Amino acid sequence: AHLSPCSIFWYEDRPEGQKTQIEEDLNKQLFDNLVSFLRRSHSEFQEKTTEWNCQMKSREIPTAALVLGVNVTDHDLTFRSLSEVLQNRVTPYVALLQAKDCPGIKNLMQKLLGQLMNCYVDQNMYKICRKKSAMSLWSIITLYTCDSIFLFYYFETPSKKRTSSRHWQSPPVVVIFKDMESFTTKVLQDFIVISSQHIHELPLVLVFGIATSPMIIHGLLPHSVSSLLCIELFQSLSCKEHLSTIIDKVLLTTQFPLKLSEKVLQVLINIFLYHDFSVQNFIKGFQLCIVEHFYTQPLSVLCCHQEEVKKRINSLSHNQCENIRRLPSFRRYVENQPSEKQIALLTTDGFLKETVQQLLDDLNVYHENYFPVLRCLHVFTSSLPKYPLGKQIRELHCACLENRVWETEEYESFLQLARMLNKCDLVTMLQKCVEILVSSPGKEFDKTVEKLKEFLTQFQKLEGGCALSYVPLQIKLKLFYNGTNGYHFLWYILTLLELKESRRSKKLTKFEMLRFEVVDYIDSVVRNYLVPADHKTLHEIVYFNTASVLREHLNAAPRVALHTALNNPYCYLKSQALRSDGGSISNKAPDICIVYKLHLECGRLINLVDWLEAFSTVVTAVEGPNADAPSSDQVDDVIHARFIRAVSELELLGFIKPSKQKTDHVARLTWGGC
Repeated sequence: AHLSPCSIFWYEDRPEGQKTQIEEDLNKQLFDNLVSFLRRSHSEFQEKTTEWNCQMKSREIPTAALVLGVNVTDHDLTFRSLSEVLQNRVTPYVALLQAKDCPGIKNLMQKLLGQLMNCYVDQNMYKICRKKSAMSLWSIITLYTCDSIFLFYYFETPSKKRTSSRHWQSPPVVVIFKDMESFTTKVLQDFIVISSQHIHELPLVLVFGIATSPMIIHGLLPHSVSSLLCIELFQSLSCKEHLSTIIDKVLLTTQFPLKLSEKVLQVLINIFLYHDFSVQNFIKGFQLCIVEHFYTQPLSVLCCHQEEVKKRINSLSHNQCENIRRLPSFRRYVENQPSEKQIALLTTDGFLKETVQQLLDDLNVYHENYFPVLRCLHVFTSSLPKYPLGKQIRELHCACLENRVWETEEYESFLQLARMLNKCDLVTMLQKCVEILVSSPGKEFDKTVEKLKEFLTQFQKLEGGCALSYVPLQIKLKLFYNGTNGYHFLWYILTLLELKESRRSKKLTKFEMLRFEVVDYIDSVVRNYLVPADHKTLHEIVYFNTASVLREHLNAAPRVALHTALNNPYCYLKSQALRSDGGSISNKAPDICIVYKLHLECGRLINLVDWLEAFSTVVTAVEGPNADAPSSDQVDDVIHARFIRAVSELELLGFIKPSKQKTDHVARLTWGGC
C-alpha cells in the first residue's frame, strides 16, 4: 500500500492505453511532427487528381528517418507509444517490424500482413489472405482495397481518441522498422523496390528507427534503392535530456515521499552514463530502491504523504517506537535536548510520537524549501564558464547532498565568477529566481522574494548597459592572442600588472557594490536552506541510502559469481552433501564443478586424457561394489559422456578453448595458467 504514491509515474505495467504525463510531454513534439508528416505524405492520394498521378510516377516512398539514439532498450516503449498515436489519430494500418522476425522478404511479408489483419478487415478477405501463397504485396493491396467499406465506420465512430482523424477514407499504411540497422540489406532492398512499383495503388509510408546516424540509410542501401525514398529526418530528445526530465519531475519534488541519498543517486547515474544510457533501466533501479527501502526499513511505514503521517504515527507499536529511538539521527537529536526531555523521549511513547510528528513536519518543510533554492542556485551555476558546480541540476543536487556545498572549493569558484557577472545576466537570473520562488510551495520565501525584487528595482535605477565593470584576465589575454606567435609575453605581463594595480586602487562603483550585495545574499540563502539531508533528524525514514545493496544488484560481477558457483556450489545450492573441507573435491558436486576444480590444478595446456582419468577417479571414488551395477564398459561410456558435456559447458563459459598446438589438449583462458 505504501508503494502506490510512487507508482503513478512508472513506464511499465501500466493499464493499456494509459500514458504518464511525463512521457506525453517528452514525446509530444516528436509525435506531432510525425503525424503532420504522415498527413501530408499522401494527401494527394485522397484527392485522386492528375497532379498526384504525375508526382507518383517517380515512385518515391515517403520515409521518416526517426533518430532515437543509442539507448536501444528504450526504443520499444517509444515505438509502442508512436503506434498508439498513429492508430488513434491517423490510420488503423500500422505495422511494427523487427529484424529478428524478418530474415527474408517472405517472412517480412508474412509478418506485415499478419499485423495488418489485426485491423478492421472483412472475414472473407482474412481467410483468403491467410494462405501462404497469398503472402505478397498484392495481398496487402487487395486487403486495403476491400477494407475501404469498414474505414468510414472506423473513423466516423465517436471516440475521444479519434477527434483529429475525420474524413480519412483512404488512410496511409505505415510500416515501422524498429531497428533499421539490424535488417538484412537484401531484405530492405527487395521490399523498397517492390513497394515503389505499387505506390500508386497503396499509400505506403515507411518509418526507419535509427540508433546511430541517418547516414546508415545510404550505407545500407545503394543509390538506386535510396533514390526511391523521399526521406525526412526526425530527431527525438536525447536520453540525457530524458533522464534530466525524469529526475526533475520525480526526484526533485515533494510530490513523492521517498528520496535517494547522494551515493544511491550517483550509482544510478553512473550506470546510466557509463553502461547503457537507458532511462528505463534507471527507472527500474529506482523501483528497486523503493522495494528495498520498504522491505528493509521497519519505519518505512512513515514514508508517506503528509496527510497520512499523523494517523500512522498514532498507530505505532512500542517496538516501532524503539526502532525510532535507535536511529542515529534521532540519537543525536536526543543528546542535544535538556535532561528532562531526554528522559521523556526515551521512556514515554506518547511524548515520542508527538515529537516525531513535529520532526517529520520539519523534514517536509525542509524539502519544500530545499528544492526551490536548489533550482535558484542552479540558475546561477549553469550559466557560468566551466560550470564549477556542474552543468546539470542533478550534479548540483548530488553536491548538496554529499556535504555542505558552501565549504567546497567549487563553491568558492562560483562566488568569484558570480561577482564578475554583468548587469543583464544578473537581472535575468534574479528574475528567474523570483519566478521559481513565487511558484514554490514553501511558505518562507515571502521576504526572500521581496528582497530580490528590491534588488531588481535598484538595478533598473542604475545607468549603464550590460558591459562588464572590467575585462577579466582570460578575455584580455584572448584579445592579444596571435595564431602564429601565441600569446605576446609583454602584453601578458602588462595586463597582469594592470589588473593587480586596478584591484588595489580602484573604487567600487554602485553597480559593483550592488552586485556584491546580491551575491552575498544568495550565499546566505544557500547556507540557510541547502543543508545536507543527513543533517536532518529522521532522514533515514524517507531516504534510501544503502548504495551497496543497489550496486550488488545492478552492477553484476559475472566472473566472481561464476568462480564462486563452480568452486563452491554449496554457496548457491545449499546442500549439505556439497560441503567440502579445504580444497577437496566432492563426487556429489555437479560434473562441471568437478571438471572446473580439476582444471585449476593444470597449467596452460590441459591433456584431455589425463583430465578424463582424474574426473573418472573423483566420480567413482566412493562407489562401492554392487551386484546390480552396470558393467565397467557401460560405466566408462557414461562417465565419458558426462565428461564431454562438462567440458563443453566449460568451453561455452569461456574458461577453455581448443588448442592448435596439440590436438588432444585444450588451453586455459583465465586466471593466468602456467
